[in-house]
Formats: sequence, C-alpha cells, structure tokens
Amino acid sequence: MDTMASFEREAWKREGGTWPNGEASRFVRAGGLSWHVQEMGPDRGQAPVIVLVHGTGAATHSWRDLAPLLARDFRVVAMDLPGHGFTDKPSLRRLSLPAMARALGQLLQALDAAPALVAGHSAGAAILARMCLDGQITPRSLISLNGAFLPFTGIAGKVFRPAAQLMAINPLVPRLFARRARDPVVLDRLVGNTGSTLDAVGTALYGRLAGDHRHVKGALGMMAAWDLDPIARDLPKLACRLLLVVGAFDRTIPPSNALRVQALVPGARLTTLERLGHLAHEEAPEQVAALIREEASATGVRTAEAVPS
Repeated sequence: MDTMASFEREAWKREGGTWPNGEASRFVRAGGLSWHVQEMGPDRGQAPVIVLVHGTGAATHSWRDLAPLLARDFRVVAMDLPGHGFTDKPSLRRLSLPAMARALGQLLQALDAAPALVAGHSAGAAILARMCLDGQITPRSLISLNGAFLPFTGIAGKVFRPAAQLMAINPLVPRLFARRARDPVVLDRLVGNTGSTLDAVGTALYGRLAGDHRHVKGALGMMAAWDLDPIARDLPKLACRLLLVVGAFDRTIPPSNALRVQALVPGARLTTLERLGHLAHEEAPEQVAALIREEASATGVRTAEAVPS
C-alpha cells in the first residue's frame, strides 16, 4: 500500500474495514496523487479491462454491486476520483475536467490498464469522453450511465458555476454541509432528489461520504471547476462507440439531454431504463451488467467467459 496523505490515511483506517469491496482496495501513486483503487476479476491478461468512473460526490462504493457482477467477465478497475473518497485532495485547479482526465490517464498507465470498455456515471462519463477525444484511451465503447455531457442552460447555466466557486473557496461551507448531511432526513432528501430509490445500505454509504467535509470540499471544487462547453463542442469527433444508458426518472440530468447527445455523436445508441433514476446502476446492477455484456459482445470484446481455458 502506497503512502497516503495523513487525512486519507486516517479516513481509510476509520472506514476501510467496512467499505464495500474493501478486500479489492489498494493505494497507487500516480500523477502526484495517492489514489484509492479497486481491482477485481481475472488476473492481468486473462480478461479484457473495463474501467469504471463514478460521478461527482460519489466514490468506489457506487459500484458496490455492479463491479463484482462484471468481475466474472472483466478485469474491473475502479477508483476514487481526485478530491473524492480516499484519494488525495488536490488543489482546485486540478479538479477541472481536463485535469482529472489527464490524472486518470496517468493512473491507468501506472496500472497497465488499457481498457477495452469504459463506463462512466454522470460526470465520470464526461471525463472518459475527454480521455477518448484526447487519445489517452482507445476503448471499443464508452458506456454512459446518465452521463453529464452538456452544460446547464438558462438561469441554471449562469448561476451554477459561480455559486459552486463561492462555496468551494469558503472553508465553512463544506463543514456546514457535512454537518447537515448527517441528519437522516436531509440525507434521504438528497438521495431522493436524484430520482433513485436506494436501500438502507446504499443511502448510508452516501451519508458516510457526505458527512466528511474533506469529501464535500472535493465535490464542490469539482463542480466549481466544471466546464462542459468543450465536451459538447467536441463530442461529434468521438471515435469509439457510445452507448447512452438513461434512467427515465433521473432528476439530476434531464433524460432529454441524451437525445441531444445522440444527435451529436454519429452512431450513438440510447437505452432507457424505466422506473430508475440518476443512480440506476446502483438500483438495478444486474440490468446494467447485462447491458455492458451485450455491448462487449457487439463490439467484439471477448470476455473471460468466452476465452477458452
């Protein structure tokens, strides 16, 4: 295990013993950061690699049920993004979309993990798209799970980033938010506002993160630095296949956005999951795993199950 910053080391000591799939966790130094990484599935070289990238405010727990399902067929690589979970908290300028994409590319190089498929939730899908567009990775397909590719429009678009920037630089805001998030009523409202229904364990995991002011600061910093205009402009150049998986009840990213993205990207395909929200991959991991396996087959990726022993 690599040396972590003291805050992350203490957080892992406190939380790691009960963290989902903690037996698959290790810490890797790359790009000047200590990353919390989870790897599971067949040994290196025995199965294609799939990289899973969570969204803003989440961590590896977001894949707690999906990752083990995929590990039957893939070498699964997941991580906490910079500023999130147990990965180092960098300066605000390193929380922008391009900076995160570069840092994640350095991590995958350190892991010797060239992905055959990549799947990203919300902002994680935008990070993976940036990496594909910049040639850092060349997967057969990008699976977007309620992907956040398009900038906010109208008043929200004018207010969102400035408000996030003000909150990110105020040291009191993350502490106040974390304190409020420890209230079960507030936590249930936060999760419910995504349009998803999680079990008690899933909700409690978000509570553990939201109750940590350092994690909250990282999430706010990411939102403050977020600029999706370049991604929206460059999406038509995306070379790999794009599968858009959308929860019909998503209250965070309007499902109609996926139609706009589909129109931008030649050959993009859209699948809607009925009665599921923004956290659809946590609500119905078996359904999402089946879609990913179908995408692997459609793109000629031979999973571990299909490789002769």
